Amino acid sequence: MQRRLMLLFLWFRLLNLIAAKNYNRNDFPPDFVFGASTSAYQVEGAALQDGRTPSIYDTFAHQSRKGTPDPDVACDQYHKYKEDVQLMAETGLDAYRFSISWSRLIPNGRGPINPKGLRYYNNLINELIRHGIEPHVTLLHIDVPQALVDDYESFLNRRIIEDFTAYVDVCFREFGDRVRYWTTLNEPNIFVFGGYDIGNYPPGRCSSPFGNCSRGNSETEPYIAAHLLLLAHGSAVKLYKEKYQAKQLGFVGMNLLSYHFSPITNTRENIIATRRTYDFLIGWFMHPLTYGDYPEIMKKNVGSRIPVFTEKESNLVKGSFDFIGINYYSIMETKDYSTGLSKYPRDFFADIGVKWTYSDPSALPEEFMFPNEPWGLERVLEYFKDVYQNPLIFIHENGQVAKHSTATNDQFRVEYLQSHIGSLLSAVRNGSDTRGYFVWSFMDVYELSYGFKSTFGLYYVDFNSPNLTRQPKLSQRWYSEFLKGKNTTTYVDMNKGEDAIINRSSI
Repeated sequence: MQRRLMLLFLWFRLLNLIAAKNYNRNDFPPDFVFGASTSAYQVEGAALQDGRTPSIYDTFAHQSRKGTPDPDVACDQYHKYKEDVQLMAETGLDAYRFSISWSRLIPNGRGPINPKGLRYYNNLINELIRHGIEPHVTLLHIDVPQALVDDYESFLNRRIIEDFTAYVDVCFREFGDRVRYWTTLNEPNIFVFGGYDIGNYPPGRCSSPFGNCSRGNSETEPYIAAHLLLLAHGSAVKLYKEKYQAKQLGFVGMNLLSYHFSPITNTRENIIATRRTYDFLIGWFMHPLTYGDYPEIMKKNVGSRIPVFTEKESNLVKGSFDFIGINYYSIMETKDYSTGLSKYPRDFFADIGVKWTYSDPSALPEEFMFPNEPWGLERVLEYFKDVYQNPLIFIHENGQVAKHSTATNDQFRVEYLQSHIGSLLSAVRNGSDTRGYFVWSFMDVYELSYGFKSTFGLYYVDFNSPNLTRQPKLSQRWYSEFLKGKNTTTYVDMNKGEDAIINRSSI
């Protein structure tokens, strides 16, 4: 009987894949939102102009300085926002997801508002609305004001909760009459282990043997920072719901980076390791948000190094979202390494007890970096549906990274976007409460991991040109046609997709 049910399940999934192969925008629900994303430091430029002060993103970018162009200039959207919004309108975007630079709006992280920063965001929001584009605003996209780090180490100190809440209060008050969708934090799960464990993200903290940083403690700081990020988020949501939501009728949520984790082989150990990985990377934030506490396996493996929620804190965080934003790019294969749990000292990665690899990285062409495995997105959405009570979801980021080049014939990116949107449609048809999809990124931007050397943009940006000229790529033309209801087919490797379902059905 069990084998018959599994075969029936796979047959229906295959039929759904076939149905998703031919689709257009009208196959999505009428209110489904399609857009594109950027973030403040990556796109705005004018980093030292009109009262803005440095953030930890500025500090880190200047230390690493990947690529020759100046990250403080980036795409100069601060001065070119009208031109960019016109391009968005021509593309046909329903929405534009961007972030507010905390240190542009409140230069010292707390205290007086910068009138020029306030004016810029009012102008950008108004320009979007004039063109029929809905603003989706992220309140913190890595760029914590450097002043708060210098003062008290920001998310290692509970003082950050009050300062973050005061900052978002300004945003809700000043922009909330026109902004309906607020995301408190972008990828806090990646921010904490990148910034406080291995040190390859701002603020660049770690300890030996897990990284080479001048300060930090990789054993404890990721868990402390995550705890305070959750409490700051909960405080911001509480403020919005008590003070603003009834009048502004908006929604507030959190964003997470989500891979689909797949066992490298279907052994019992690797399947359990895959579940453990989901609990650590996703459950670290989703369990408290949904159930009020960390996953049991995290508490067991981390022990006294992970903070304990008080009853008040648990109640603050539990249920503190109207939606979840998901950034998805690829599948990661997991292999059990639970023998590492007997070793000390341990960091976040050692606490999981796994080893990760990209799926078959040797098969990737040189020009792009992510395997085109769209079924992984569907499996992630199924996971959220099954484990976290099917929350309202926006895909906030999805795209293909490639070497920055003047060549605009990015057929590989078209195929990636086509197939992932098709997989998303399949997930929606299977009951996922996903309401929107945003391409990362609208244009080539300064990337934290790649600098200017590799980019995701629908528009090519000539960073060596004084005018930072924008030029549409093939992917922009495809996405624009799709948004106007003209695309009807997608690229899906049916055999590979079916095999992926069979191989990964155990988890």
